[in-house]
Amino acid sequence: MKKTLTLGLVLGLLFFAGGSTQAADAKFKPLFNGKNLDGWEPTPGGKWEVKDGVIIGTSPKSEPRHGILLTKKRFKDFVVKAKFRVLHGDSGFYFRVDRVKGGVSVHGFQVEVDETDETGGLYETGGRAWVHQPTAEVIQKRAYKKGEWTDLELTAKGGDITVKINGVVSTKLTNDKGRTEGHIGLQLHGGQVMHVEYKDIQLRPLK
Repeated sequence: MKKTLTLGLVLGLLFFAGGSTQAADAKFKPLFNGKNLDGWEPTPGGKWEVKDGVIIGTSPKSEPRHGILLTKKRFKDFVVKAKFRVLHGDSGFYFRVDRVKGGVSVHGFQVEVDETDETGGLYETGGRAWVHQPTAEVIQKRAYKKGEWTDLELTAKGGDITVKINGVVSTKLTNDKGRTEGHIGLQLHGGQVMHVEYKDIQLRPLK
């Protein structure tokens, strides 16, 4: 009898935990529908396309412009999750950005996404440049590798910003005085051979 009760309790707890996880995930809504680029618009430069549920961005070295794929909507406070892999070049996951004239296309925050250990750092285009770069300890913990699918989680609430790469905090800002609202975007860096891929992009607004 005791074994039956214990087993029932364990199964109940597992069911409850699974249900709680599903409920939490249900609050996230996809920014990318896995089929096309509805809800997004590109700036001039490079090429963005969808294949097999993946957003693929490519650009030749001869292209001087930064091609940015921007959400049509603007966002303020949120948690966003995505998966990316970099095959060539220097990309970035933009947030709280505005469009500007010129080759860089936008001004705002960028989570660095490239072939190096700088991935997961925070850069402000049109502002302070590097705001934060990952430490040696963080680089070792997160085990980031070029060409492999990598988990990105970004939380932005007011002046508090946290970036996680493969579940490890890579950047954390508190009471930052920078931008607080804008578009989300994916970058193709000008003047480089570029091939970057993104998928499973989902967002949960924060109040």
